[in-house]
Amino acid sequence: MINLWRVWKYALGSFSDEQTKRYDNSVLFVRSFIFLTYLVTNCFIVAGVIRHWNPMSKIDTQGMSGPSTGGGTDNVYPHDENGNPILPRMMVKPQRLFTPTYVKEMKILINEVLDEREYQNKLRGDYDNPEPPPQSYFDLTDREYPVQ
Repeated sequence: MINLWRVWKYALGSFSDEQTKRYDNSVLFVRSFIFLTYLVTNCFIVAGVIRHWNPMSKIDTQGMSGPSTGGGTDNVYPHDENGNPILPRMMVKPQRLFTPTYVKEMKILINEVLDEREYQNKLRGDYDNPEPPPQSYFDLTDREYPVQ
């Protein structure tokens, strides 16, 4: 029995130095109490999971189930011929990552890059005098306007 006590004491992390030797048994009681409360709590959690394991059991939490069917008091979704619940389709509204202004400027930038690439291809090709692309939308030099 003393051997089992010693193994339990060191399994729970008791110290083995001389300074804390007189507190080893007290530490063992505190750590055993904490361990037992964790064990009992986990047993209740597992028992609750097992108790509600049946998928047909209904837990109506804050009215999250569907509208009532057939004028009864049961507030569940109707089922198809195979017993599967018929759930309403979820509507998803897409959201943009960027603002509309940012998207517009990105389109302008992409078109400017394509225009510049086309101009460079014309310079290397059979064109005599290709017209250079206009000033870039993003080139802010010479674009000062007085405020009125």
